[in-house]
Amino acid sequence: MPLQKYLFNPGINKEGTDYTAEGGWFDSNLVRFRKGFPEKIGGWVKYLTESYNGTGRKLLGWVALDGTRLLGVGTRTKLYIQSGASFDDRTPIRATTTNGIVFAATNGSSIITATDDAHGASKGDFVTISGAASLGGLITAAVLNQEYQIATVPSVDTYTFTAKDTSGTTVAANSSDSGNGGSGVDGAYQISPGLDVFVDGTGWGASAWGDGTFGSSSAIGSNNQLRLWSMDSFGEDLIACPRGGSIYYWDYSNYSTRAVALADLSGANLAPTLGLQVLVSDVDRHVVVLGADPINSSASGRTGAIDPLLVAFSDQENAAEWEPLSTNTAGSLRCSAGSQIIGGLRARQETLIWTDVALYSLQFIGAPLTFGLTLVNEGVSLISPNAPVNTPSGIFWMDKKGFYSYQGAVQPVPCSVHSYVFDDLNEGQSFQVFGFLNKQFNEVGWFYCSGSSDVIDRYVTYSYVDQTWSIGQLSRTAWLDEGIVSFPRAAGSDSSVNYIYSHETGFDDDGAPMDNVFIESADFDIGDGQDFQFIKRAIPDVKFTGDSGGTQTINFVLKARNYPGQSLTTDQTTSFTGTTTKIDTRARGRQAAVRFESDDDASTGDRLGVGFRIGATRLDLQPNGRR
Repeated sequence: MPLQKYLFNPGINKEGTDYTAEGGWFDSNLVRFRKGFPEKIGGWVKYLTESYNGTGRKLLGWVALDGTRLLGVGTRTKLYIQSGASFDDRTPIRATTTNGIVFAATNGSSIITATDDAHGASKGDFVTISGAASLGGLITAAVLNQEYQIATVPSVDTYTFTAKDTSGTTVAANSSDSGNGGSGVDGAYQISPGLDVFVDGTGWGASAWGDGTFGSSSAIGSNNQLRLWSMDSFGEDLIACPRGGSIYYWDYSNYSTRAVALADLSGANLAPTLGLQVLVSDVDRHVVVLGADPINSSASGRTGAIDPLLVAFSDQENAAEWEPLSTNTAGSLRCSAGSQIIGGLRARQETLIWTDVALYSLQFIGAPLTFGLTLVNEGVSLISPNAPVNTPSGIFWMDKKGFYSYQGAVQPVPCSVHSYVFDDLNEGQSFQVFGFLNKQFNEVGWFYCSGSSDVIDRYVTYSYVDQTWSIGQLSRTAWLDEGIVSFPRAAGSDSSVNYIYSHETGFDDDGAPMDNVFIESADFDIGDGQDFQFIKRAIPDVKFTGDSGGTQTINFVLKARNYPGQSLTTDQTTSFTGTTTKIDTRARGRQAAVRFESDDDASTGDRLGVGFRIGATRLDLQPNGRR
C-alpha cells in the first residue's frame, strides 16, 4: 500500500477506549494544542533565587501609584510582599507580649524553653523576640533576638524553639547559660499557620450545616485547616484574608510595616473580623467580604462568628467604614440557597458568588440598596474557592463533577477527558484545586490532586479558542498570568524548597532537561482490524522550535497489539532530528499507535532546549499475516 497520512484530530480524547478514539490523540504529558497541532509546552525558571516559607497558595500582582510592581504571595505560613530581589515578610501579628518572657537553657542542648503566661501559641507558630539579654554563654542576645518557629508547646505558659545564630546555624547552650534573658523581653506572635492538606472532620463540611451548634466541630481557623488566601488590591494597598480568618490590610505607603486587621485600621467602624474570602468590586470599588461575621444586634460590634452565606460590603472607596447608614453605601446581603459560600470572582460589571449549590450575581445598582444579589443558577457550585478563572472568553470553573462557563448564562463545557480527571481525583483534597489562565496560548486550566495524592500532581487545560483539552503531570500550587508580570508565574518547590517560577521561558525545567514529555495516538488499524498490518516505514513531520542552538532530537515510538485487551508493546523507538528523512520500521499487529516523546536525559547533553510541534505523520503499512 502507498504511504498513508495520519493527521490526528486535535485534543486528548480519553472518554472511550484507545480503540474508539481512533483518529485522535489518547494520552500526553507537558504537551499543548495550538491551532490544532500538538507542541511541547514552554519551560520554566526560578523567578528569584530566594525561597520563601510555606506552600504558596495565592499570587497577586498589582502596581503602586509610583509605578512599583508588587507581588503578593500568600503561603501556608506567611504573607509576603515582593518588589525587589527578596520576599518581604508582612505576616500580621496576632498578639504581643511586653517585658513578659523569660528563658531557660540546658547545657549541651540547643532547645530553649520560653515562659510567657497564656501565650496562646501553637506548634509551628512564628514569634519574633526582642529586648533579650544574653543567658551568659553561647546563647547571646543576638541568638535570642530574632524570629523563631515554635517547636513544641508543653503548656499554655511555655513553648520551645531551637536556638540558632544569625546565619541559621544551630547553637547549643553551655554551662554558662544560666540566665533568663532579663526583664525586658518582648514577643510578637504572628497569626498561626494553616495546614498543607485539607483535614476532613474540621470546619465547613464536618457535618451538615445546622447540625448542632456552629463551631462545635472545630470551625475553620488559622491553625486547623488548609490555608487558602484571598487577596485583592485596594488602590496601591493590599487586602488579604486567610479563609476562615481575619481580614487584613497592608499599606504600601508604610512598606516596611506588617499587614494589620481591617478592624484595627484608623477610623474603622464595624469592620468584619472574620471572613471566607475578600475581594474588591468592579468600578464602584467596595470591599466585599464573603462569609463575614454579622453586626451584632446592638450594632456595637461584630459577632465574631462567621455567617457562611453573608455578603458584607464597605462604604464606597472606604475600606474602614462598614456601618450601613443613609449617608453611605455600606451594607450586607445574604444568599438564600446552600449552606456556605465556596468562592467569588470579580467579573465584568458584576461579582459572581458560588455557594455549595448555586451561583449568584452581585451587581452595583446604586442608592438606596447599593447592590442587588440575583440567583443565576441553582445546581452548580465550585470544587474549591480558587477554581473560577476570568478569561477573554468569559468565566470558566471546575465543579465537583464537571466544567462550566459563564457569559451571562451558565453552560456546561463538553470535556473529552472528563472521566480521566474526575474518576481519579482526590475529592478529600478538592479544596487544593485552583484554576489558571495562560492567555498567550488561549488556555484555561486547573491543577489538582490525583486520587492517590495528597499534594497537587496533575493539571488539565482547555483551549477556549480551539475547544481542545490536554492533560499532564506537574506540581504547582498557585498561578499568576502575564500582564502585570512579563511571564506567567507559578508557586512550586524544588527538593521541598519553595520558589516562584517564571513559565513559558525556554523549553527546560529550570536549567535541566524537561522529563517525560510525550504525546501518543489512539490505536489505528486497517480494514477495521480484519487484517494484521505490517508497518515498514514512517516519515515524521515535526517542526523543531527549541533554543538549544544545536541539533534537536526527539523519539519516534511505534507500538502494536493484536487485541484491545492486550497491552501495547513497543516495537521500536528511534531518535530523529529535523534532517531525518525517514524511519525504517518492522512493526506488526492488528492495532498500532504512534508516540512522540522527548524523555530528556541530562546525561546525553543534547536534550536541553528541545521544543517541537507535530504535523502529519505518514506511515507505509500493508496487510500482513501473523508470523
